[in-house]
Amino acid sequence: MEVKFLILGAGPAGLTFANQLQESREKSFLVLEKEKWGGGLCRSVYNNGPFDIGGGHFLDVKNKKVLDYLFHFMPHAEWNTFERNSQIFIHNQYINSPIESNIWQMELKEQIEYLKDIAAAGCNNGIKKPDKFVDWIEWKLGQKIAADYMIPYNKKMFADELNNLGTYWLNKLPDVSFEEILYSCLEHKSHGRQPAHSTFLYPKEYGYGEVWERMSKNVENNVMYGQHIYGIAFDKMEIKTHSGLNVKAQFIINTIPWKEFKEIQGMPSALHEKLGTLRHSAIETRLYLEDMDTLAHWIYYSQEDLPYHRKLIRHNFCPYHGYWTETRYERISMFDAHDSNVEKYINEYAYPLNTINKPQFMQDLLSWCRTKQVYGLGRWGEHEHYNSDIVVQKALQLYEKISGGNYIE
Repeated sequence: MEVKFLILGAGPAGLTFANQLQESREKSFLVLEKEKWGGGLCRSVYNNGPFDIGGGHFLDVKNKKVLDYLFHFMPHAEWNTFERNSQIFIHNQYINSPIESNIWQMELKEQIEYLKDIAAAGCNNGIKKPDKFVDWIEWKLGQKIAADYMIPYNKKMFADELNNLGTYWLNKLPDVSFEEILYSCLEHKSHGRQPAHSTFLYPKEYGYGEVWERMSKNVENNVMYGQHIYGIAFDKMEIKTHSGLNVKAQFIINTIPWKEFKEIQGMPSALHEKLGTLRHSAIETRLYLEDMDTLAHWIYYSQEDLPYHRKLIRHNFCPYHGYWTETRYERISMFDAHDSNVEKYINEYAYPLNTINKPQFMQDLLSWCRTKQVYGLGRWGEHEHYNSDIVVQKALQLYEKISGGNYIE
């Protein structure tokens, strides 16, 4: 089989690119997807209401172009708008997130201890930013916030050995101002910039996967499900699957994890050998049907004795009872035996890990691939922790560049 465009993966990145091709009346394209459905990490299943099996996914309202594009498939009238209410469980109480802006909600003694520590943090004292992740947390937020919350939470979510992670990906986080935090404690209100998704959209009647389901149906004649990618031959521009399917293409858009390619031909050995250095974390999600006495949309948990690191409170953004948990795969053995009958899903690929040498390697890998007309796209094609709205934006941009003929290096 031979097509002009071959798209690997039917998650948000692949579906956006495929729908752009269809909208432009391109007929020679094919999407290969390992699962029996589209949507990737953003898929929803339905049993006692929607269950977003990839964890918590919400649509940010900041990018009008992305919103307009998705509203084409699922109109704005089918979404509710929420002002973010995310909380942290710490010191046996719930406070709002982010922690540094809301320590004023703690007991006065705790506030004083945190303020003293933030004042001594390296970022407030002209100390050079460190290169290792744990050191950066202490430099940015002070040792007490690091020890009480940030370090244990990130261990639960990403990896036990956090110093394998770099700090390059944290530049987008705002500076922690001692003065702003002091004002928040004195005035009993948050100061500083709000976190991502401060305002977000969620479907009124469905799970978050509904919009991707509709996008899947729109290109269903050009999608082959149950096709587990096995190999890629750059010299032939050919993809192999475990079922024996071989597909050649002029352009290959890769949105799946690079580690899924077990057989690679035509790639320089210096790149091929380093593919194994890419790291990721897996998660399990579980659905519980009882409600929680909270107004929060989601809650973060750093406590080591709790297996999960986050709860998504479904009944506060969706008209169905219950909540679901998100747990790093290595920790699921901590669940009590009575949890064995709950609905649960394992996502082998959940979060790309920002290891120290990853940026240079991915730059080299993607640059070389582009010379062969193979393009990495999205969370896994670029190995970046992108939210779905950013993935859609990236896919739209890539389509524009390729269709304009000005992206081949």
